[in-house]
Amino acid sequence: MIELEGVPELIDPVMICAFEGWNDAGDAASTAVGHLDREWKGEVFASLDAEDYYDFQVNRPTVALEGGVRKITWPTTRLSVVRADTGEKSRDLVLVRGIEPSMRWRSFCNEILGYAHELGVEMVVILGALLGDTPHTRPVPVSGVTSDPDLARSLDLEETRYEGPTGIVGVLQEACAHAGVPAVSLWAAVPHYVSQPPNPKATLALLNRLEDLISVRIPLGELTEDSRAWQLGVDQLAAEDSEVAEYVQSLEEARDTAELPEASGEAIAREFERYLRRRDGQPGPGGHATESGGLAEGREGGTGGPGAPYLRDPATGHGRPRRPSPKDEVANDAEDTGGAEDDAKDPDGAQGTEGQDASRRDESGTERGGDGDEGSGSGR
Repeated sequence: MIELEGVPELIDPVMICAFEGWNDAGDAASTAVGHLDREWKGEVFASLDAEDYYDFQVNRPTVALEGGVRKITWPTTRLSVVRADTGEKSRDLVLVRGIEPSMRWRSFCNEILGYAHELGVEMVVILGALLGDTPHTRPVPVSGVTSDPDLARSLDLEETRYEGPTGIVGVLQEACAHAGVPAVSLWAAVPHYVSQPPNPKATLALLNRLEDLISVRIPLGELTEDSRAWQLGVDQLAAEDSEVAEYVQSLEEARDTAELPEASGEAIAREFERYLRRRDGQPGPGGHATESGGLAEGREGGTGGPGAPYLRDPATGHGRPRRPSPKDEVANDAEDTGGAEDDAKDPDGAQGTEGQDASRRDESGTERGGDGDEGSGSGR
């Protein structure tokens, strides 16, 4: 029996989930849920028992000193609740954030669904990120899929057709389907040659798509600025290596060619409608941006710091150490790359970001990324 002491009656609750590991390239999905928790000051009301689901030799606990007292923090999955109050409309979000479990996945999903039932959750949205053949200079493709045909029609989503290995995102979505709970997965495609977390551009793209799905304006804080700085930093690193620059150009050409049929009146109308929805009302503290991380004003490079991105050699797949960035001010007239969202070609090719090389070669010998969770198609 699940006890929910101190949790008030919720308004039109939606459960938003993300799990670190195989389904979280660039930490984009878990960072998105963490952003929601920070912006709306979430309150944790439940934690799953770590002993039941985690191998502590794989996900080790951490120890820290608090006031001279040693404290151990165990890897787990926590649930918090936030009220998304935009002035005109309020709805509650149940945030589920943790690490992909090591074992007992069915019990893990059943426990989460137990909380969803007790809280009266109307829909479950699971966020994921994959490594793919997408250039960092273009809008981040975000695909939305579901196994519910009616939900696919009503929300303009893809109906999953994927077959192959899956992660906890796919298992949880299937558990929701069997339990009769409407469930949607949103997947962002992360460039495989710059997979080092964080990836604020992919996080921003997920939040923009989530905003459209749940009809709640999300305050973006500094994400728009961080996204622009991230892209400027990767631009600079790519420009320093001719092979990487040529590879990025080939990805851009392939992407642009594939997008030509989408430049239809219907596609333009859909994007304009999305723009109008976002323009209504006042933006959040950090404003709103396109998936490309465009800003009204740029900032200097933003390429330093421990979380700065690194490039993968497109020929070998090996990581390239980050080079010191020059002191010269980065030009602030970098071209904004905002545009319409594109469905990812391989929304289930998700990979973890710790020690997992997701690169592969196709028949022509060109290296590709995203070989992992639910490779091609739109499955979860």
